[in-house]
Amino acid sequence: MDMKVEEPQAREVVERTANDDAPKLPPRRRALPLLATTAVVALLGIGIYAGIHHRADAAASLAVETRQAAIPTVSVVHPQSDAPNQQLVLPGQTVAFIDTPIYARTNGYLKHWYFDMGAHVRQGQLLAQIETPELDAQLRQARADLQTAQANAKLAGITAQRTENLLKTQSVSTQERDNAAGAYTADQAIVASRQADVTRLEELQSYENVYAPFEGVITARNTDVGDLINAGAGAPTTELFHMTATRTLRIYVAVPEIDAPAMHVGATPTVTLDEYPGQVFHGRLVRTDDAIDPASRTLLVEVDIDNQAGKLLPGAFVSVHFDLPGRAQSVIIPANTLLFRSEGLRVGVVHDGTVQLVPIRIGRDYGDRVEVLSGLHPTDQVILNPSDSLISGTAVRQVDGETVEAG
Repeated sequence: MDMKVEEPQAREVVERTANDDAPKLPPRRRALPLLATTAVVALLGIGIYAGIHHRADAAASLAVETRQAAIPTVSVVHPQSDAPNQQLVLPGQTVAFIDTPIYARTNGYLKHWYFDMGAHVRQGQLLAQIETPELDAQLRQARADLQTAQANAKLAGITAQRTENLLKTQSVSTQERDNAAGAYTADQAIVASRQADVTRLEELQSYENVYAPFEGVITARNTDVGDLINAGAGAPTTELFHMTATRTLRIYVAVPEIDAPAMHVGATPTVTLDEYPGQVFHGRLVRTDDAIDPASRTLLVEVDIDNQAGKLLPGAFVSVHFDLPGRAQSVIIPANTLLFRSEGLRVGVVHDGTVQLVPIRIGRDYGDRVEVLSGLHPTDQVILNPSDSLISGTAVRQVDGETVEAG
């Protein structure tokens, strides 16, 4: 039992003896490992913090760049204000000032023609002669009837005068005198009737000669010597000649309704033709039909052009240039700024970095540009080539484009 009590004490003595035998280090050298460990831990903490902070900054920068990249960039233009006088160019077709088919007025056979297609004739020149044997016979008979009526009237006049003288001596009755006077009056009426018949046939006979009704050009000859000629313009008759007067040409132009108020009688539009490049012909607006065609919504106007030189031909396609006054309140924008929406025509306007879709009302269409009558101002910044998905309130970055110039 005593042995068990002494064992711990012996172990303690041995440990103390061992510690006493070990070499003892100075306190400063014992602190160095602790400082190194602390420095490493601090450096590791600083590195971890710096890495986390850098990644946070990178993530924030990426988010900002992503948001910036998501904002679309648009090019904008400024509308041109107070557009100067514009020129409206419309297609037209030249028409002869007078275009007339010439028919025979009497029946017969064509005896001779004097002018062919393309001939220039003066007013009153003889174009053709018609042989009318039946009409000539009718005229001879009518003249003979007239002579008979005149002879009967002369005899009735003598008889009436004699009965008037005999009545004074009571040789004839008053009734006989009245009968003679009535017969004379009736014979005079017959003479007048026969005379009218002769005059009518003489006038028909005068139509044997076909004359030019005006100065112009023969554009067609539809008959020849020996043809049977039927009078009038109804079937189955055929026109003998076709004539046109080309000293002055008419041009009919359909003007859009929006430009109708600018059409005034006396205006002097110019005319150009593809066959005469660089050459300008001057016309004059002489009349309008004063009504808008409900089918085409256009106003029909007539422009007359002098053609004394004969350079222009009827039926030619021409371009008529009208000078239109500018509208003080209108602006001009490119056609590629328009947005066609179900609710109407719109354009995108940039204001304070966001887009506003503005409704507009357009006037003249110049192809690559349009006139805006309301909805825009010269200071507005209008987006070029806007996306179809563009909506109001969209944030954008703008790039100034070229200011639109009126052509």
